Amino acid sequence: MNISDVLFNSGYGYSLFNDEELTAIEARIFLKQVAGKARDVAYTKCLVRNKDIKLTPEEIVRQLYLYRLINKYNYPVDRLQVEYTVNFGREEKRADIVVMDKLNTTAPYIIVETKKPLLKDGKEQLKSYTNATGAPIAVWTNGQQISCYNRKDPNYFEQLSDIPKASEKLSDILNERINYEELKKRDKISNEGKALRDIIVEIEDEVLANAGVDSFEEVFKLIFVKLYDELIAANDTNYYLQFRNGGDTESELKAKIEELFKSAKKKWPGIFSDSDTIQLTPSHLAICISTLQDIKLFNNNLDVVDDAFEYLLSKSQKGEKGQYFTPRYVIDMCVKMMNPQEHENIIDTAAGSSGFPVHAIFHVWKGIRKEMNQPEGEGFTTDKRTERESSFVRDHVFAIDFDEKTVRVARTLNLIAGDGQSNVLHLNTLDYGRWNETTSGRTWKRNYNTGFERLLDIRPNGADDDDFSQFSFDLLTANPPFAGDIKEGTILSRYELGKNEKGKQQNKVGRDILFIERNLNFLKPGGRMAIVLPQGRFNNSSDKRIRDYIAAQCRILAVVGLHGNVFKPHTGTKTSVLFVQKWDDELCPHKDDYPIFFATMQKSSKDNSGEKIHVKDDNGKAKIDKHGHLYVDHDLFNHGGLTQDGIAEAFIEFAKREKLSFFA
Repeated sequence: MNISDVLFNSGYGYSLFNDEELTAIEARIFLKQVAGKARDVAYTKCLVRNKDIKLTPEEIVRQLYLYRLINKYNYPVDRLQVEYTVNFGREEKRADIVVMDKLNTTAPYIIVETKKPLLKDGKEQLKSYTNATGAPIAVWTNGQQISCYNRKDPNYFEQLSDIPKASEKLSDILNERINYEELKKRDKISNEGKALRDIIVEIEDEVLANAGVDSFEEVFKLIFVKLYDELIAANDTNYYLQFRNGGDTESELKAKIEELFKSAKKKWPGIFSDSDTIQLTPSHLAICISTLQDIKLFNNNLDVVDDAFEYLLSKSQKGEKGQYFTPRYVIDMCVKMMNPQEHENIIDTAAGSSGFPVHAIFHVWKGIRKEMNQPEGEGFTTDKRTERESSFVRDHVFAIDFDEKTVRVARTLNLIAGDGQSNVLHLNTLDYGRWNETTSGRTWKRNYNTGFERLLDIRPNGADDDDFSQFSFDLLTANPPFAGDIKEGTILSRYELGKNEKGKQQNKVGRDILFIERNLNFLKPGGRMAIVLPQGRFNNSSDKRIRDYIAAQCRILAVVGLHGNVFKPHTGTKTSVLFVQKWDDELCPHKDDYPIFFATMQKSSKDNSGEKIHVKDDNGKAKIDKHGHLYVDHDLFNHGGLTQDGIAEAFIEFAKREKLSFFA
């Protein structure tokens, strides 16, 4: 019997532990006949109690962690106790593992909890045990995740990067200084499979909910500062990371983070105002820093950052407007299928956090580096970009969104990718009749005017200064909001699809329908588009006029049906991605009859609750890619040679066979 058999479907795991630890504990498993049982029962000899113990998922994790305490942290067995009695008045409970103090051998020093496979439950148990015993250090683990805490007072538990070894003191952990290479080794996302989203949920539950602040704003500031700190550290081997809680008083820590925030605002202007400050109290900030400090944000393909912002934004306004962050694997499929090039102008008209443009940037950068015979490099990286790479972002990549908060997230990511340049604009794509009014504001001009002037240069020749109806982009990608109708007459009057078959203006039109027309007007002849739409637009008889409108202007290249779980937990609406290319005598000559690529996503990528399903090995252990990150189980494309070819690869073969211009 192996460990995976015992842990199957239990909520516990073993991904935290290395092969040596797993092999050592697995070698101690044996089967034993038990009266009344038809089959032999799995047992192990406890490393501390030295007696046979029936195996349960909790016991497996306990034995694995005991092995680590003895062999990695070098605690002698005589300092370890299992099922330690904790008194609560007349009631007694038992702590899973206790490491006793070196000098005061009757006093608990570290308490480890494995009974509760969920952090929220386990942490409550830990608090009660440490408060009852006075132990200064607490650890919770379920074998897949681990959290270490320093108990400051009954209501204040500060996260630790690790526990001290037997030869170390707690102050050694609290006062340590680390550089970027050490952060890469400690990164909780790659080492423990932790999600930034889950960590922020923990912060919000324990700190932000009672801090009287805007959760989005304060977390955004912290991520902004941490990105800046990592960028400095990655390019200066002598720099020690400042985004850490260690050795400073709480007031000193806040002052240090505020200085970093000021410097980050100068490096990446237009995201926060000069007057913006961190609103968290010193004690609340200290907890947040401790919780986030061992997460590495760069070189993660943005997925973990997106996940966190999606959670924060969906709680407030995003869901109400029918707009959701597009999963990165859907974005990657679209980018692979549309194959953006260095000379092309690219835009997303409903950008959200700018996933489509940023992944288009990554795609083009790979091509540039291949042409220059340079290593492919990372996507979202701290490495200095070449002038060709930076100028592509500066001159060719654009994004628009009507939500101010998401625009700021998108601008942050684009500023980093573009070495301080960004064409992400806060505009209402559909209501372009009011753009003159919007762009005349002083604050708007300060933040967005440079990018807006670049946008105006991508209009057809001869366009009037205040005519924003037509543009000449090569590629447009978008997941427009599809909840709710547009009812405002001044907006509807500008759209052909705002009228019925008889040419009379309608009272209301679906927002996504207007986006179809607006997006096509952003494209030059021969330009192409990938757009996420509700499945009904492809099936409903009442939407035939929309389909005819598209077919009259474009060659329909492909329709890819996405699984109903892709946009969960926000919506279960079935969606498809439509790929088209506008008719053009040279790039896309008109045809009355032509083949269309159809595909349907078979793997769900998420479960019914909206949690991502990751690729696992034969033993049920989550696999990691070359960046040390988990990857989602889908069939949209081949993930770096680690999965089979998918829909994108099949379309590329189709595109080459059909001699489509962008794969010529």
